[in-house]
Amino acid sequence: MKQRLLLCLLLIGVMLYYAVPRFTLTGSGMESIFAASWLLFALFAVAGNLTGMLYAPKKRKRAETGKVQQIRQRMRDYQ
Repeated sequence: MKQRLLLCLLLIGVMLYYAVPRFTLTGSGMESIFAASWLLFALFAVAGNLTGMLYAPKKRKRAETGKVQQIRQRMRDYQ
């Protein structure tokens, strides 16, 4: 899961690397509106992927079966 999110972040970074120098936010009309909206969507994509990486549930170790837990508890009681 984290590998996919990291790959998406890297691809967004590559797209931004190529696109940002070509955008002109100071222009007039549709060109600047397109550039601003494209950058806004890229920001949303980065934020979503970072949120997915930071708040992903941690992998847990396998839970021991009930029998194994009972045996371990009995062993602790005798010690």
